[in-house]
Amino acid sequence: MGFISIQTSLADDGSKINIGSNRELFVDYYLIDQMNGTELVMHEPIDEGAVLYFDRPWEGPFCGYCTVIKDEETYRLYYRGLPQAGADGSTNETTCYAESKDGISWKKPNLQLYKISDSMDNNVILADNAPYSHNFSPFLDTNPKAKKDEKYKALAGTKKSGLVAFKSLDGVNWKKMQKEAVFTEGLFDSQNVAFWSQKENCYVSYFRTWSGEGFSGKRSVSRTTSKDFINWTAPQTMGFGDTPMEHLYTNQTHAYFRAPQIYFAIAARFMPNRQVLSDEEASKLNVNPKYYKDCSDVVLITSRGSNKYDRTFMQSFIRPGIGMQNWVSRSNYPALNTVQTSPTELSIYVNQDYAQPTAHLRRYSLRLDGFGSLRAGYSGGEMTTKPFTFIGATLHLNYSTSAAGEIKVEVLDASGKVISGYSADDCSIIIGNEIDRTVSWGKDKDLSTLSGKEVRLRFLMKDADLYSFKFE
Repeated sequence: MGFISIQTSLADDGSKINIGSNRELFVDYYLIDQMNGTELVMHEPIDEGAVLYFDRPWEGPFCGYCTVIKDEETYRLYYRGLPQAGADGSTNETTCYAESKDGISWKKPNLQLYKISDSMDNNVILADNAPYSHNFSPFLDTNPKAKKDEKYKALAGTKKSGLVAFKSLDGVNWKKMQKEAVFTEGLFDSQNVAFWSQKENCYVSYFRTWSGEGFSGKRSVSRTTSKDFINWTAPQTMGFGDTPMEHLYTNQTHAYFRAPQIYFAIAARFMPNRQVLSDEEASKLNVNPKYYKDCSDVVLITSRGSNKYDRTFMQSFIRPGIGMQNWVSRSNYPALNTVQTSPTELSIYVNQDYAQPTAHLRRYSLRLDGFGSLRAGYSGGEMTTKPFTFIGATLHLNYSTSAAGEIKVEVLDASGKVISGYSADDCSIIIGNEIDRTVSWGKDKDLSTLSGKEVRLRFLMKDADLYSFKFE
């Protein structure tokens, strides 16, 4: 790791940077100007095991396109029920529902909303709903102007139907917002996601398109926006910067709950015709014969709005696990959203063992903000940010060091000159492993006189990781 200069003091769009009181994570180079002996690293989620098996007769091995929503103290899980493979949007598909109070232990409530196989005893929230149960994708609407009976919204549909808008007061009972599709300019042969963007002050939807004509080329993503969830703008193809194009089967783009100005796409990367299992191995697993010729994993992609994705990390975020059951087609597909499951932890959920009797949802954990970090090794290093303005009086870090490691912070003016009283020598040495640590310079923690002024931060680090920072 040598000296790296990002060679710009502005945001990517050429504007000056104002982070306000946003929490900033180290998952891209948005704020980084110069690095010496430091690097951005991606962290590997911890496999916490299976949390829900798709073992009911109306669920089965082809359950998929999961969504997890945390609404105050309730976690809600939505997924497609499908016992047998068939054409997209078939009448065999249902939308199923589960609940949890901690995001770890899940229950399938007996809702008695629809009769399935001559019984009302099931957890189905949508049936007789072709083709919308194929990829029903709900979200909790955080638009402050949202109507009370539209607390939850969803998009669903195929190329033939277009995307149809749904609404719900309680997240369980749903109805269409209008009969006609609200958006038709896509192929939609995947989960098509939407959410209210606090950053952009509108609804945004990220949906399936292909790079070629029709269903040809690479599976990819486009986006559209709306002020009212009914009228949508012309689609924009998402760009991936100067990186190789790959098949993205699902994109799962959402605003990160602790930093909603950053969108995370925890996407399924699909490798068509990259076969791992032999015919004999597939037969032993009892995997459907049509679903073991490919493999897939999970990748981490970010965006700060517009039609640009940032692929800072090209390597796998979650690799397929040990065992041939993890290397079948359309397995390892992440659920939409990340949610907090403890004071220090967030959870990611992944659909595994697809097309097998053991199909289930699995939970993975990370520390809060722990997708990536700015890291320095034992020999030490530093990073200086671009100039930015902020709002607040104190600086808070989410970090970890070794017993021998440390972090110090300098506050500089826009030209790079140290501001008196805020040098590295003034900074109290930061050692430990904390989600929230207030930085102090001697006895002084107050930065209020610098609030609204253009500054830089210089982080001096040894054997340490910095996950995020925030002014308050």
